[in-house]
Amino acid sequence: MPATRKILPYLALGVTIVSLSFAAFFVRWANAPASVMGFYRLGIATLILTPFYVRHAVRMRRTPHAANLRWGVVILPVLAGLGSALDHFTWNTSLKYTSVANATLLGNTAPLWVALAAWLFFRERIKGLFWLGLALAMGGAMAVLSNDFLHHPVIGWGDLLALATGIFYAAFFLFSQRSRQHFDTLSHVWICSLSSTLVLLFLSLVTGSALTGYSQRTYLVFLAAALLPQLTGYLAMGYALGHLPASIVSPTMLGQPVLTALMAIPLMGEMLQPVQWIGGLVVLAGIYLVHRSREAVPESLPGD
Repeated sequence: MPATRKILPYLALGVTIVSLSFAAFFVRWANAPASVMGFYRLGIATLILTPFYVRHAVRMRRTPHAANLRWGVVILPVLAGLGSALDHFTWNTSLKYTSVANATLLGNTAPLWVALAAWLFFRERIKGLFWLGLALAMGGAMAVLSNDFLHHPVIGWGDLLALATGIFYAAFFLFSQRSRQHFDTLSHVWICSLSSTLVLLFLSLVTGSALTGYSQRTYLVFLAAALLPQLTGYLAMGYALGHLPASIVSPTMLGQPVLTALMAIPLMGEMLQPVQWIGGLVVLAGIYLVHRSREAVPESLPGD
């Protein structure tokens, strides 16, 4: 594989981290129910992707890969979408009951669940260097968010929801990795987004959350969330998951809470303590070790 092709998945991870780092701010700025925020964020992104996906699907139907694609594998992006929908719902809800730092920290325990599942169920060989890098990355993330966490040390309802978010986020990563073995980036992301949108619509109706009647500012936040964290972030992540294992992509996402904390300085006026700056460097060191531990993965996948 050419050097430029090898570096693209890592560039995609960088784009993903930057895009998703805005997610917590959009949730706070929207001031809408959790399911509604998720419904609009994913629904708008799905609508934007639909014409591109239809055109792509028509072209792909003429390829040998499409002829060999079994309908049974469609369950993989659907399950990834279910995990994503529940991830959005529980995390958005947790922000109403706990601090941004607690929700972000506990929601980003996904790398631990991904690594354990990949090791136990998928029989992925994981080196000791990976576990060291994961420990450093998660420890550094805790340091970055420690100042706020120390002001709210009791595990409560919001914290349990955020912890559940980490499990659903892990399920999204694992099913996405399997889905990308059969689907190209656009097809995977569209199917995943559509199923997430339908699940969040169902949750909005069940919880009695109003889908209309919000301010113009809130609708603009919905649009921004759809364009940046969802459309840009998840397309980039979908591409990366087609070329890197979930056990690598997931720990790298720990860079997101670090960047969120940094952006909170100008956007929210929240200053970082020295221990938090050190924690950020530890996260980067942990991510570096995780990637150093990476074993060879298949070079050829269904598409980009």
